[in-house]
Amino acid sequence: LFLAVCAVGIGGTFQYGYNVSIINAPTQHIHKFLNETWSSRYHKELNPDLLTFLWSVIASIFSLGGLCGALIGGSMAIRLGRKGALLMNNVIAILASILMGISFPTGLFELLIAGRFLIGINSGIGLCVQPLYIGEFAPKHLRGGLAMGTSIFLTGGILTGQVIGLRELLGGEKHWPLLLSSSCVPALAQLLFLPWFPESPRYLFIDRGDELSCAKALKRFHGSSEYRREMEDIQRECFALAGEKPKKPWQLFTDRGVRWQLITVIVMTMGQQLSGINAIYFYATYVFEQAGILAEKIPYVTLGTGVCECLTALSCVRSNYVGRRYLIIGGYLLMTLWCTVLTFSLTYQELYSWVPYMSMMCVFAFILSFGLGPGGITNTLTAELFVQSSRPAAYMIAGTVSWISFFTVGMLFPFIVNGLKQYCFVVFLLECFFVAAFIFLIIPETKNKSFLEIKKEFHKLNFGRNA
Repeated sequence: LFLAVCAVGIGGTFQYGYNVSIINAPTQHIHKFLNETWSSRYHKELNPDLLTFLWSVIASIFSLGGLCGALIGGSMAIRLGRKGALLMNNVIAILASILMGISFPTGLFELLIAGRFLIGINSGIGLCVQPLYIGEFAPKHLRGGLAMGTSIFLTGGILTGQVIGLRELLGGEKHWPLLLSSSCVPALAQLLFLPWFPESPRYLFIDRGDELSCAKALKRFHGSSEYRREMEDIQRECFALAGEKPKKPWQLFTDRGVRWQLITVIVMTMGQQLSGINAIYFYATYVFEQAGILAEKIPYVTLGTGVCECLTALSCVRSNYVGRRYLIIGGYLLMTLWCTVLTFSLTYQELYSWVPYMSMMCVFAFILSFGLGPGGITNTLTAELFVQSSRPAAYMIAGTVSWISFFTVGMLFPFIVNGLKQYCFVVFLLECFFVAAFIFLIIPETKNKSFLEIKKEFHKLNFGRNA
């Protein structure tokens, strides 16, 4: 099981975290490349406004690709299988790496834009299919811990990108094309290791009707002595679905039986993106400067934020023992607290010499709290709230909402910060508090429950108390 999670994660959410992270290091080098390419091609200087526009396209087209990937990820998982979709996804990553790698020697910045779009598609598919696959092959009592592999590999990708992007490694002027094309390495690793593992047992039995292959896959994942209990659970779910075909995303919106599950996933996914984590990273450099850290040392201090996220994701494996509900509510409430403290500390930053250090503490505490709840549990709950026929469509909807929110925050965030300054955290603390209240009132605990048991928990909400 552990090796399967590693084989799935290295080419899944790791790619998303890695490609979000590595684009920051070569910013100035890409600006120089754009200027030189434009001058040699058109024999005139590149207009500063056009330079800003081209850089914005290179940075933001990743999220547009991610949205496209989320829209097709569920369909790929149904047609090719969970494992087949992930393997095919690596072809997109390798093609994207080649395009980004040859953009500099060929002098074609258009290839860089195309490569970022394709790696965005790869990340969108990976974010959709990886938690779907892990949630389906994990045994009920370990589902929470194993599903945290999604978050562990995502934060591991961010940290790896921060390390590889240091100027002493591939973040220098000579090596930045290699940095952007290095995303082929995790793709090749997954192509090498994932074929050794079986397809999702639930997909084989419920979607394909292949009971023999399902039993073989369960024996591989759970062992010869433990697989029967999980087999019985899959058979019960298959019987309850009564041959129901996988649903399309638009069918979920008209299905009263999943109304509150769908609302919950949309609220949690939007809450994750709009929680203020982007604002924290934006203010981190300012906070570190105010604390007296030299500008050239800040990239190394920023690595601490990546380490924080990784450690929290690893500790969240204990969600299997504590419970998803307590962790995600606690995470959002702690984020509300740190937003409050950070608003005060940024307001009075220059009043006392110790206040900047309090701001530093808040930055790390907020990131730890985010990893504890929203960053780690959201994808796990998405897998648990839906039965087999609805799960791929639910991930397509969640992925679409996530990427649209991600893009919206990227567009509106600079205006929010410029308009409200440090008081932007008041907006985020209110959002965190309301999401925590929603989860407290709506979501039942899902720990150690089958997908059918969780569905019954939502039955009263969906059909009223007399259902």
